[in-house]
Amino acid sequence: MRKTLALLPAALLLSLALIAQQTAVKPPLAKKVPKSSTIHGDTRVDNYAWLREKSNPEVLSYLQAENAYADEVMAAFESLRTKLYDEMLARIQQTDVNVPYRNGAWFYNSRTEQGKQYPIFVRQKSLDAPEEVVIDMNKLAEGQKFMSIGAFEPSDDGNLLAYTTDNVGYRQYTLHVKDLRTGEVLPDTAPRVDEVMWAKDNKTLVYTQENDVTKRPNLLYRHTLGSSGTDPVIYEEKDELYDLGAERSRSGDWIFVDSDSKTTNEERIIPASDPTAAPRVVAPRKADHKYYLEHRGDRFYIMTNDAGINYRVVSAPVADPQQKNWTEVVPYRKPVKIDAIDAFADHLVLRVREGGLAQIEALDFADRKINRVTFPEPTYALFGGANHDFNAAKYRYIYQSLVTPNSVYDYDMNAKTSALLKRTEVLGGFDPANYKSERIWATAKDGAKVPISIVYRRTVDPHGRNPLWLTAYGSYGSPTQATFNSNRLSMLDRGVVFAIAHIRGGGEMGKEWHEQGRMMTKKNTFTDFIAAAEHLVSEKYTSKDKLVISGGSAGGLLMGAVTNMRPDLFKAVVAYVPFVDVINTMLDPTLPLTTQEYIEWGNPNEKPAYVYMKSYDPYSNVKPQKYPSMLVRTSLNDSQVGYWEGTKWVAKLRANKTDDNPLLLKVNLGPAGHGGVSGRYDRLHDDAWDCAFMLWQLGLASRGVPDIR
Repeated sequence: MRKTLALLPAALLLSLALIAQQTAVKPPLAKKVPKSSTIHGDTRVDNYAWLREKSNPEVLSYLQAENAYADEVMAAFESLRTKLYDEMLARIQQTDVNVPYRNGAWFYNSRTEQGKQYPIFVRQKSLDAPEEVVIDMNKLAEGQKFMSIGAFEPSDDGNLLAYTTDNVGYRQYTLHVKDLRTGEVLPDTAPRVDEVMWAKDNKTLVYTQENDVTKRPNLLYRHTLGSSGTDPVIYEEKDELYDLGAERSRSGDWIFVDSDSKTTNEERIIPASDPTAAPRVVAPRKADHKYYLEHRGDRFYIMTNDAGINYRVVSAPVADPQQKNWTEVVPYRKPVKIDAIDAFADHLVLRVREGGLAQIEALDFADRKINRVTFPEPTYALFGGANHDFNAAKYRYIYQSLVTPNSVYDYDMNAKTSALLKRTEVLGGFDPANYKSERIWATAKDGAKVPISIVYRRTVDPHGRNPLWLTAYGSYGSPTQATFNSNRLSMLDRGVVFAIAHIRGGGEMGKEWHEQGRMMTKKNTFTDFIAAAEHLVSEKYTSKDKLVISGGSAGGLLMGAVTNMRPDLFKAVVAYVPFVDVINTMLDPTLPLTTQEYIEWGNPNEKPAYVYMKSYDPYSNVKPQKYPSMLVRTSLNDSQVGYWEGTKWVAKLRANKTDDNPLLLKVNLGPAGHGGVSGRYDRLHDDAWDCAFMLWQLGLASRGVPDIR
């Protein structure tokens, strides 16, 4: 007897509906306009260079067509997206208050209110005093589709606030000053401001500014409140390989000015009590030497790589901090990478990394003993918290893991104990005991051991060839932290295993890990990821037909490279704001970040670097072959990676791929930046969209969430 449609399984009905839909929906095809360029005797033809013409109406029409196509394809999963969004929202304590921190005579904090996209920043004279609203981001965002706050710096006397805002998503911030006594926003302002700090007089601001073309911060200015005319330049960094940064010491006594490249830096100092003083160099820049300052009393404390790549700590007299006067405080320990130091009146805190895991060390200046804070889980994330009080005996840190929500601790440096102040509540019956995390190791093709962090529901057999979501980054020496994300529970609760590959190019295993995955060793990043994926398959965590991978920005480059190299290894790929047009971008010095990036990727104007870069450049290496299903996200106003990179990549993939797997491009055409939209509810909608795509590809689109009570 023939079955009726009403009796067919839901999954089959969904598949039939999708097949019918895809038959009717055709993807847009970008026109080809060949553009030739020759360098080092090599001629490249770019058929899609025209897509970089942001003001061209045809470009906007094409982007709109791609969005319409993606929405049509995903229309079959509208109910799933809604369900995922509702699940994600239901886990969030929408009205919530963070832990206050002390800055000067005030306690500062932020809180959220149900239905509002953005936090509200408040302060109190004491913890039981009435709160004052400092900035309500929801009011700042009225009439705007994007809002982000960069700097947030109260003056020493607590009367004024210097802050910066971006209402486009281009990560280009405008300086504002607010009188916290009256609520008045003063006329003092400046464009393209990165860092800003107050001098001790409560009326002088020191700030860094980006140039208006390449977004390289290169100028340091001084501004006196109420003054008119052009602010005087304190210092200009003229070397295009260097970014200029500045910060005020925790002690409040000094302004540190840092000229920083990927491999070398140079620090200058200005007394915060005399902001008109000329900046004084601590140690002249020297190739491959990096050092960073902290201050306490009559000495600077300096984190330096002069004795080894993973840093040691020295001190120097404030009166004459030249390198010849440096005295060792914490010796070089090859297995221990020092990530940062924080000086307090009685202690020096070191955030370190050993064996791929972050730790905290506190040195007591009284007895010179170091105590290390360790953590029990096999893989986790650790961050410094708000530590503004120089005289504090407690160090605030943030801990979380793949199973433990964001947790705020104070570490008592005298008692050597940690106290939990707040753990983010996850609603809906979440119990960390229902989940298990692991850290395993894959072997790269050259024998290097690559750590992998994993989490799954305890009801899942980890070696049962499960659907698995693997992500990684692997650039700039930046470690990919094993953080908690309540949205991820919608995947885990449907039986998906989540994994992070801590590949070379990142900083998980120390500075050497970065060095082995940049410049002329960059391909280690890609082969490490492939080795991690193959290990997860061979150990039966998953199988090739159940493996989804994702990465963003430089992690999007990773997605493009490994997809070209091993398209057979992955079921689906999700690439966020992907840096995939490597050669063309790195040959254009007018783009943001290009020249500074020569020390991370290489300079393609030099033939060896060009040849090596071209050998892995995702856009250059697209060819006729079968590709996995793919979702690519990009933003029209992204300042870090141009929207055209992902767009051109998709256009070339669509013209070359020999399969019928879906290839979707989602372009945020409104105000949004490198990190996507700014509102918390808007982000949930995007996350639900992406998870629906992955669940579809993993064959789980019709699977409900199990009862976890």
